[in-house]
Amino acid sequence: MNAPAFHEGERAAQARVSAAVRERMEEIGPRVIRDFMPDQHREFFEQLPFVIAGTVDTGGQPWASVLAQPPGFIHSPDTRHLTLRAQPLAGDPLQDTLADGAAIGLLGIEPHTRRRNRMNGIVRGVQAEGFAVELSQSFGNCPKYIQAREPVYVERPASTAGPVVHESAQLNDAARRMIEQADTLFIATAYAGDETRAGRAGGVDVSHRGGKPGFVRVEADGTLTVPDFVGNYFFNTLGNLVVNPRAGLLFIDFDTGDLLYLAVTADIVWDGPEVDAFAGAQRLMRFKVHSMRLVESSLPLRWGEAELSPVLEATGTWTKQP
Repeated sequence: MNAPAFHEGERAAQARVSAAVRERMEEIGPRVIRDFMPDQHREFFEQLPFVIAGTVDTGGQPWASVLAQPPGFIHSPDTRHLTLRAQPLAGDPLQDTLADGAAIGLLGIEPHTRRRNRMNGIVRGVQAEGFAVELSQSFGNCPKYIQAREPVYVERPASTAGPVVHESAQLNDAARRMIEQADTLFIATAYAGDETRAGRAGGVDVSHRGGKPGFVRVEADGTLTVPDFVGNYFFNTLGNLVVNPRAGLLFIDFDTGDLLYLAVTADIVWDGPEVDAFAGAQRLMRFKVHSMRLVESSLPLRWGEAELSPVLEATGTWTKQP
């Protein structure tokens, strides 16, 4: 791939760790971040009952979303395209952001096998039955921090009533409880810089974060703090936040199917006593919530029992607030 593997925000985050890490990423990035999907990635997407999507609205706010259909709703006609026979769920911000020519990030994740692959690109050909994505970047992710729970698509009877949606500028009690019990979240971020220089490394990205239940701390004022554990040093999420602090978070209630969408701005705590106090944390992400949307019983998936990632045994928990 002739275009750069990483943009300036990702390179800056890598350099904060060490010059050696930055040099190593410069070497391996072009080899593992591809401008095509290998066959195993194409086959992987095609067997999934859901996919996580990241997009940006007209105001520049990133959103993390989820699309769900019976397995086979995703098809890869060639190494540079995916087609998705799906429309956004009721109440999902993707209803407003899905448009021809829009940047999109896709995360294919199979929790029960702890496999995940990323595909970032451009939306093409939005129609009533679905849309296509033209690839910009394709790369795999390690299985760390994924809780093993198996999703099964459940067809729901048609209803004339719309979903129950709770919207607010701040977290309500139900949203707080959902976050405080969560062991998984998804985060969408977007590059905001010189797209010409960034090339394929720009656009939108969506990623997974996992931890022990309660790994997201909720402050009295609604601020969220999330430990960031060691990963692959690509820093796709943190690199975007370096140049654009706006992000979208998605929490899933795996028991009820409730979906919580948050619009936030992020501050990265790179080091210091608070980072040192949380076992396993390399740094912290602190999110100020600007709006929330909680959609009840939205996701047509049912999940098996969760088995926490074994690597989380070495990570800590938050000290309870008095």
